[in-house]
Amino acid sequence: MPNLVLLRHGESQWNLENRFTGWVDIPLSPKGENEAHQAGEKLKEYKFEKGYTSVLRRAIDTMDIVFKNHRAKVIFRLERDRALNDDTMVLCRD
Repeated sequence: MPNLVLLRHGESQWNLENRFTGWVDIPLSPKGENEAHQAGEKLKEYKFEKGYTSVLRRAIDTMDIVFKNHRAKVIFRLERDRALNDDTMVLCRD
């Protein structure tokens, strides 16, 4: 049975400043980059078939960091969609 993994982007610079980001394309803070690395460590043994992310840089960067050193080194289908600009990334795995 397939599983669904939901992952929110790491802390953005505006999150750090306690500012609402919404659809403003704000980058990750250093802490957000570290959070993404930690998520990658936790997910490194999972095999993913498909990924979805918003078109915002913080979400895309989080996804890139999570899978930069992914053990499976599997190329999976990644779709970016403005409809996901609430910052949620969806990963589907076996």
